[in-house]
Order: sequence, then structure tokens, then C-alpha cells
Amino acid sequence: MRRQPAVAGYFYADEPGSLRAQVQRLLISTAERQAAMAVISPHAGLQYSGSVAGEVYARLQPAEIYLLLGPNHSGLGESVALMSAGEWEMPLGPVPIDRDLALAVQAACPLVRQDAVAHAYEHSLEMQVLFLQALGGQFRIVPIVLGLLSYDACDALGRAIALTVRQAACPVVIVASTDMTHCGRHYRRLPPAGMTAHGFASQEDRYAIDRITGLDPEGLYHVVRERHITMCGFIPTTVTLVACRELGATTATLVRYMTSAAVSGDVDTVVGYAGLLIM
Repeated sequence: MRRQPAVAGYFYADEPGSLRAQVQRLLISTAERQAAMAVISPHAGLQYSGSVAGEVYARLQPAEIYLLLGPNHSGLGESVALMSAGEWEMPLGPVPIDRDLALAVQAACPLVRQDAVAHAYEHSLEMQVLFLQALGGQFRIVPIVLGLLSYDACDALGRAIALTVRQAACPVVIVASTDMTHCGRHYRRLPPAGMTAHGFASQEDRYAIDRITGLDPEGLYHVVRERHITMCGFIPTTVTLVACRELGATTATLVRYMTSAAVSGDVDTVVGYAGLLIM
């Protein structure tokens, strides 16, 4: 099965030469590349969150396999939807799925279901593949999109992923995709009186980021639910933190944070973007 791009020409250029140049301009960092255990990266259009994603990926040492976890914005398909075979067609060339690792993840966790339909219109993982291709080299992916799960389900899936990654024949990097707080009339979430959407988003995102840098999956899950933080990928991020904890992670570093106001100039309707590396 071949998945076609969902947002080419909308979130990013669909002409290969223009796209490659666009992404390469965003891969900027003075830090050395690191063999990270996991990446947390946003998924808005390149003009909005691309600078955050680019700075994170510019610090990443490329791997042979990336296990991708993203939110299911469309609501289509299974709540833990794995695409286990085939390839993703992209403007920069096709990317194959690692069938062996995909089936190993499914075997390790009964929550996982094979479901290509859930991936058809989902953009969150597609936006990560762009940057992985720009890093260069051949690689394979295991794409999973997630609906709303209980914390216990996140814990079970994260443990299963850790087991699978530990037993893999080659290094695997986990990639979780999320945007942070969505605030403003467009998102039906208004800031408190006296605050801009930018200020409120930055405040609320600090609560979530502190749990991530503290490698605290349960804390992240509950602070998002209790404070009603509109972080679309908190489930993939929670699962990733569980997996990294099981794999022995010791640090999670915030590489960059910003809101869309830095691009649009609009402080009254914003989305927050955070990029982190877990080691």
C-alpha cells in the first residue's frame, strides 16, 4: 500500500527542489548532532513551526528506523492505528515502512491495530518525514497515530514500544509529534481577562513542558487533563515518555519554544510550538 501526501502544496511546497531548499534553510543549529532516544516536534505548516522543528532535527544524529507517534486529528480509524506495510510517497521520494518492527510492536501490545485509513488524511507524521528526508540517508518508518487513550493504555503502549525498540536489530529513534496550546476565537478557547492568547499559551505550555523535561509521563497526562491544556499530541508525548523512561532516559532538553505570534504578529490567536530531545 502506498500512502499519498495529505498536505503537500498546503503545509509545504510540493515541488521537490523548492521543498528541499525550504527544509534545508530550517535545519539550523550550532550544536553537535546527538544520538537521541526520542524527538518531540511540532507539525504546523513549515512557515509557522518549521523553525522549531528544524532546530530540533538539526541536532539529531540520523538513524535507520524512526518510530513515529502522532495525534489523530481526523478521528478516522482505530485509536491506536498502525500502518504496517508499504511506503509513504513524498515529494522528496518514497519512504518505506519497516514491516518487521511494525509487526513486533503490534505483537507486543494488543491495543495496536493495523489501520491505514487513519493515516490517509493525518498530517502530523508527514511533517516529520520531511525533516527526516532532509537529514539524508536511507531510513524506514513505523507510523502510528493515536486517539484519546487512558493513562493506563498510554503506559501499556509505551512499555511495549520500549520492549520492541530494545530488541530491534538496529537503532530506533522515537518521534512524537505535537503542537502545544491552541488559544483564540478560532480555537474556541479564550484567554483569561487581561491576558493575550500568546501570554496564556506560553503560561500553560510551561506546565506541560516542565513535565516533559522532568521525564514524567503521568504528570504530563494529568496536568493536560486537569488544566485543559489544548496540546493536541499529549497522548503521543505521554507514550513516548513512558517508552523513554523504560529505556533508561536521563534527560529531556527543550531546544526551542515559540508561539505562532512570532510569525503572524497576532497575539490574540496563537498555537504554541515546542521542540525537545530526549537522551
